[in-house]
Amino acid sequence: MFMIDDTNEGRQGATRRAALRGIGIAAGGVALGSGLGGAPAVADSRRGAVTYVLVHGTHSAGAFWLPIAQELTLRGHRVVMVDQPLHGAEAFVAESYQRQDLAAMAVEPSSLKGLGLEEYEARVTGVVRRAARNGPVVLVGHSLGGVSVSRVGDAVPHLLHHLCYMAAFCPSRAMPTADACTAAPENANAVSPVELTVGDPDRLGVLRLNFRTGVGSELALLKEMICADYPDADFRRVLAGMQTDEPVTAYAGRAVGRAGTWGRVPRTYLRFGKDRTIATALQDRMVAEADAATPGNRFRVHDFPEASHIGPLDPTPVADALHALAG
Repeated sequence: MFMIDDTNEGRQGATRRAALRGIGIAAGGVALGSGLGGAPAVADSRRGAVTYVLVHGTHSAGAFWLPIAQELTLRGHRVVMVDQPLHGAEAFVAESYQRQDLAAMAVEPSSLKGLGLEEYEARVTGVVRRAARNGPVVLVGHSLGGVSVSRVGDAVPHLLHHLCYMAAFCPSRAMPTADACTAAPENANAVSPVELTVGDPDRLGVLRLNFRTGVGSELALLKEMICADYPDADFRRVLAGMQTDEPVTAYAGRAVGRAGTWGRVPRTYLRFGKDRTIATALQDRMVAEADAATPGNRFRVHDFPEASHIGPLDPTPVADALHALAG
């Protein structure tokens, strides 16, 4: 079976420039929730099916993973699609966004202000602890979800069977945050949402985007960033599942995996060759720097040369790659 996790956590702050650099878009959706947390556990790989814990990216929700989760479930796996705090089933929706009042959107306070990676990591670690009671756990992050994967890999490496980054941030000592990764020269050709920002991130404490825009040029930019190869009808479906706000502190939080903890867990990178949000050259650099830090435990890289940022429209190839990690 598959489910979406939700519980309430805490908050934190950063700069306008950092927030604009730190964007890592991922599609989202509306989710049903069941709280997951609990006491520490030790993974028992001798019993139970593998549980995939799937972590969404920025402006997204656990339901982003639904097509892949269905595929994995049909292959006999358990799947948990995590909602990060105040995302998905507990998402903050600005009243002005509902009315499409852009002037009011520019100043309406956000409940996500101050939310940081500590809360994100705690949410995912709680899910991993519970899942590990039943057998091996494969932890997968997309886009900004990669920073949670790295931090959870440090927190509970003994509970993890495999780590997987899907076109995701994997910070290093040279690029310790999502902001630093996106500011790297390897990401120079990525598409930036700077012109789509509503309000001042410094004051709001969030990067706020208007996914209900009807402006053709803005829609074209969003499509290029997210899923340039998708038919327009599918692109609109993706936009419908996204939420306006992501806290700037999430982009600025340090998420460098340590060699003795995160670095001892087997890991895989799903490399998307036509990603315009996290450029493929940046993906390659992150993989190379992680491998240099733990030369005895290198990334296994699966290349999807035609994939845009949220991956192929057909979930089967990605599900195939994830399914292989259960072994």
